[in-house]
Amino acid sequence: MSTSSAASAAPASPPTAAPRNSRSRVILASLVGTTIEFYDFYVYATAAVLVFPHLFFPTGNETTALLASFATFGAAMLARPVGAIFFGHLGDRVGRKTTLVASLLTMGIATFLIGLLPTHAQIGPWAAVLLLVLRLAQGFAIGGEWSGAALVATENAPKGKRAWYGTFPQLGAPIGFIIANMLFFVINNALSDPEHPGIASEAFLSWGWRIPFLFSAVMVIVGLWVRLKLVESTAFERTKEAGKVTRMPIAVAFRYHWKGLILGTFAMLATYVLFYLMTSYTLTFGTRPGLAVAEQAAAATGVDFDASAYVPGLGYAYNDFILMLVFGVIFFGVFTLVSGPLADRFGRRRTLIWVTIAIAAFGFTFVPLLGGGTALVMFFLALGFTLMGLTFGPMGAFLPEMFPTNVRYTGSAVAYNVSSILGAALAPIIAVWLWGLADGSPVYVGLYLTGAAVLTLIALVLTPETKDVDIEA
Repeated sequence: MSTSSAASAAPASPPTAAPRNSRSRVILASLVGTTIEFYDFYVYATAAVLVFPHLFFPTGNETTALLASFATFGAAMLARPVGAIFFGHLGDRVGRKTTLVASLLTMGIATFLIGLLPTHAQIGPWAAVLLLVLRLAQGFAIGGEWSGAALVATENAPKGKRAWYGTFPQLGAPIGFIIANMLFFVINNALSDPEHPGIASEAFLSWGWRIPFLFSAVMVIVGLWVRLKLVESTAFERTKEAGKVTRMPIAVAFRYHWKGLILGTFAMLATYVLFYLMTSYTLTFGTRPGLAVAEQAAAATGVDFDASAYVPGLGYAYNDFILMLVFGVIFFGVFTLVSGPLADRFGRRRTLIWVTIAIAAFGFTFVPLLGGGTALVMFFLALGFTLMGLTFGPMGAFLPEMFPTNVRYTGSAVAYNVSSILGAALAPIIAVWLWGLADGSPVYVGLYLTGAAVLTLIALVLTPETKDVDIEA
């Protein structure tokens, strides 16, 4: 069945006597895994700004080291489609529960091992190689994590509430962000030099940064306990009983549902670009010292300073800007939940089209808001994260609804994760390059977001509404 035919299918089948999984179990199982997933990625993203350029890529040039660090951050996105195919195959062949447990374990082990890595000072270039390998393992795992969590939520949702239930795995993103960054905040603050509060100390660079990575083991244990209590969804069991489980889900998805794969990929593009600009880029831009401060610091240490090669930022202390980001992420969480009822009432496509238009307009606010003082910067963060919640929330239902049950795991996972290459993998690198190209102004970065939103808008216009699709077909 093609995407277009799925979108025009009859309303859902009559409800069964009782749900296979209780509402609380569905919410917890879909939420806990994505919380851990995004916690792990945020921990890495924060370390990519604060720690890895100094400990794993000491090139002698700050911008080059930062780009190298972001390159490993983006490399995980290249592994995500591979993970999507692997875990999608398992999810569509063996079942959602087993696949979710496997992806969570892979993610947790990779993150824990990053916390044990030796640095460049200890083993030279091999430190960067090992970091890259574990980062690729993270990306491989996340390739199967999100889609499985979204399917747990939507395939167990009551009639008329799929988008609402689909927001719970999405809620893991803001929750994971807050946990990860507040943990870094506490550790960095506790280990800061009293004479230079907010600046990473030797203790933080030596061992303090490892704590958030090691702490992930505790979260994985909790996640496994919750997920092992799940039973398979009715949709998958019916497909299995009817003998409709396909031997090669990826081949079927590409042969019969290629349009859904393409449109789903570009429908997520603006979401990904906005997501990583609001987290990784703003943290980098917000905490990078201004030109005058950088010159003074270089003069105090006797280091030659090339002002023409330096890309200035807003100059906030790390701890101060993290609190500003957490303030913005609260809006992310609230409007993720708000987006579900909106998408259930008005439709996924219509809701996303209007939000994407707003994202395109938001791209023009980077210069006036990010350069206008603390109040305007906080307004920028609140506005950007509000749009993030409104665009990210409906995706938990929208992408799975574009595919039939026998390839739903694979199809939604591939679309979601191929988009991560076009959006998330390139966004931090492109943003840093555009930032330098404009001599420290974010003007081109904002236009980059607007361009991504235009491409997403085209994909949404070409995509049929999926609100009334029978997901058990």
